[in-house]
Amino acid sequence: MKKTDVIFILTDDQGIWAAGCYGNPEIRTPNLDRLAATGTRFENFFVATPVCSPSRATLLTGRISSQHGVHDWIRDGNVGPEAIRYLEGEVCYTDIMARHGWTCGLSGKWHLGDSQIPQHGFTDWFVHQRGGGPYNNAPMVRNGQLVDEPGYVTDVITDEALTMLERYAEGGYPFYLSVHYTAPHSPWTGHPQDIVDSYDDCPFESCPQEPKHPWAGSLTDSCLGNREMLKGYFAAVTAMDENVGRILDRLEALGLRQDTLIVFVSDNGFSCGHHGFWGKGNGTNPRNMYENSIKVPAIFSHPGTIPENRIEAAMVSAYDFMPTLLDYLQLPLPENCNLPGKSFLPALRGEPIEGHESVVIYDEYGPVRMIRTKDWKYVYRHSSGPHELYNLVEDADERNNLIGESDQQDRIKELKSMMDEWFVKYVIPSRDGLREDGTAHGQTRLVR
Repeated sequence: MKKTDVIFILTDDQGIWAAGCYGNPEIRTPNLDRLAATGTRFENFFVATPVCSPSRATLLTGRISSQHGVHDWIRDGNVGPEAIRYLEGEVCYTDIMARHGWTCGLSGKWHLGDSQIPQHGFTDWFVHQRGGGPYNNAPMVRNGQLVDEPGYVTDVITDEALTMLERYAEGGYPFYLSVHYTAPHSPWTGHPQDIVDSYDDCPFESCPQEPKHPWAGSLTDSCLGNREMLKGYFAAVTAMDENVGRILDRLEALGLRQDTLIVFVSDNGFSCGHHGFWGKGNGTNPRNMYENSIKVPAIFSHPGTIPENRIEAAMVSAYDFMPTLLDYLQLPLPENCNLPGKSFLPALRGEPIEGHESVVIYDEYGPVRMIRTKDWKYVYRHSSGPHELYNLVEDADERNNLIGESDQQDRIKELKSMMDEWFVKYVIPSRDGLREDGTAHGQTRLVR
């Protein structure tokens, strides 16, 4: 039986609200809308950590930060003689796919250390040296060499991905292709001017510039209420969307669309003025677990296999992705990894997920931990607080913190007990996020 090809498209800092198919009438994403029309769109896909590098590590390994040891975005150890392989010793799904006959290629953002050397089953490797930066003449790694690649980086990443795709199609062998855009991560300058200008008259009602949050970080000071930054963010998304269209068009032209599972997801959410700040989990100090930070767009499309134009409401997490993908491809899970996630393959078939009404989502970001049920969210900050409790049925926008209400204390104890029990089950003590500095800005060392 022919192996299923896979294209995995990962964006950086894309809020779940930042796509037309997710109900935003202002931002133009015709190709994401096209992808959603040919597949299943998840309304409740959560990351395990609301910042890029640990979220990417969880997607690849199926393990949480307190297992794989990546707790923040990678600041040091990306290139050069002091490079650090932050996923050394971990088993990624690409390792398993490569062992079972898939050729694995990556074009775009890696940001998990030692960017100059292909790792974890990838043989084709064109990556960003770090995790972000200028959108033009971006610092990339080509054939192990550090280069400043001419052109707009979103286009450049797609160009290289299409070159890989053409080669795989010509060779006729099964492939896995990761296309990891830096968009729409800052800076929100340097984007195609015609796209930027096209948002001149946008009212940006989807991004209310609320009064500054008391915990807001420095990014908020330069961006809150700044229409040019909003135009830049929207332009970054639309330019990325155009490149997703290029991938879809080429895949169809090569006659591979029916043979290929396409996954589109973001590494973390983002707020552009929502709740009075700009950013993700580290957009505030202390770090936050707002819905806009932890919930991301997620679309799965495979014509003839995954139901089309379908919306899935079940709650799933990034730590469920590896078990699901391997289940989809009929590949074995790695042994002795104590994976916290479960396959949501039934949802991709349009079938109910057993017990999905009782699914609970857990998140961590250093010493900040969260438990989210269908109706409630509890955030506990182990360092010094403050803690939060939200009734998501009556207060979906998380405005009314019930943590001090006397009639909620039994609920708080129950949620805290559930959260502590879950983390004890999966945390590796030497990599426990509770040992991390909740105010640090970026990771500089290997946690082992």
